[in-house]
Amino acid sequence: MLIGYARVSTADQDLALQREVLKDTGCQRLYEEKMSGAKRSRPELNRMLEQLRAGDVVVVSRLDRLARSTRDLLEIAEQLKEARAGLRSLHEPWADTTSPAGRMVLTVFAGIAEFERDLIHERTGSGRVAAKARGVRFGRPTKLSGDQIKLAQRLISEGRPVPEVAKILKVHRTTLYRALPS
Repeated sequence: MLIGYARVSTADQDLALQREVLKDTGCQRLYEEKMSGAKRSRPELNRMLEQLRAGDVVVVSRLDRLARSTRDLLEIAEQLKEARAGLRSLHEPWADTTSPAGRMVLTVFAGIAEFERDLIHERTGSGRVAAKARGVRFGRPTKLSGDQIKLAQRLISEGRPVPEVAKILKVHRTTLYRALPS
């Protein structure tokens, strides 16, 4: 039996395209979830793996829908092998563990995919460092402007309590404490 597995990373993403492709391929059962692939413990993935029978073939639209690392992919492939089931990726036709050549190629390409993700992560990190050097700020915008911080310092130096100054500036006192120089 062909069994489809579809996953998107966040709740606001849509599974419709994956679902349609898997049904068109002939998948008789579908397991779907909206959760990060970085999490190895995914309820629908686990349920699918537990219900596999000999001869079943798990079909995914892309390998990254199933696993995010070589280790994870190889662990899942091993579980499929133990259940005497196969794996087939529609986007990566070389990833078909129903043949010995497919199993070997899958291992090699999974390693290359992980290497590519590592390179992307490295480039992204370098880009962030360069952006910070140019003065780009990341994260949430500050609640208080420089003028507001100066006003807060003046009010506090005049004897007003921090909670009162925070109320005047319409921020939580913790926000004010963080903004004030130590």
